[in-house]
Amino acid sequence: MDCKTAAPLIEAYLDGELDRELARELEAHVDTCADCQAALADLGRIRHAIRERAPRYAAPADLRQRIKRAARDERAARHQPRRTWLMAAGFAMAFLAGGLVTQLSMRARGHADDDIARDLFASHWRALAATSPVDVVSSDRHTVKPWFAGKLAEAPLVKDFADQGFALVGGRIDYAGTSRMPVLVYRHGQHLIDVFVLPSATPLNARAEHREGYALVGTTLGGQPAAIVSDLDDEELAKFRQLLDQAK
Repeated sequence: MDCKTAAPLIEAYLDGELDRELARELEAHVDTCADCQAALADLGRIRHAIRERAPRYAAPADLRQRIKRAARDERAARHQPRRTWLMAAGFAMAFLAGGLVTQLSMRARGHADDDIARDLFASHWRALAATSPVDVVSSDRHTVKPWFAGKLAEAPLVKDFADQGFALVGGRIDYAGTSRMPVLVYRHGQHLIDVFVLPSATPLNARAEHREGYALVGTTLGGQPAAIVSDLDDEELAKFRQLLDQAK
């Protein structure tokens, strides 16, 4: 893939709209292209700035009562100039618009973790749809960790929990937003489990979030924040999360 092909795909990639195969092609190109890395980072910063800096307008506390009074007066005195009705309508529109802007602003400012969750779910689903959900296939942690070490500034802690029913399958490198991160892949019965090892201070909800039959829950792995994404049931998810939390 070259820059001409990659450029129009970057925005769709950030929105989780590319299938896994195409996303991998783009990731491989971005890893070696400074211009596309900069473009990806710029779009990520723009999205973050919009989310964090969108203006928030709170409606005055007495606006509802003012609207009620204006509406009551309008009904009681329809012979008065049409200006009264227009004023009431204007207040109503201002109230609705203020409420809408407040809701949108709260969503934009208060849900950075939602953006991360969306990206992690999308990455997991892309991997499931791909020919293989891993880039390095191995149940040997001594193979998987060195593979990461050659591609990342810091390789994650890699553990195999086959004795507890959660076997290491391998690993891959993926993105959430503009962050490039290692992903450990495990199997439990017929269930595939992605463990995303996240940058420090990444906001994640400790409670499980569910989308389309899949769960995401925050955890730690070797002192690093991490996130589990899988279709495990809540009991098995809690068991696996405890294994990760206790790993050293």
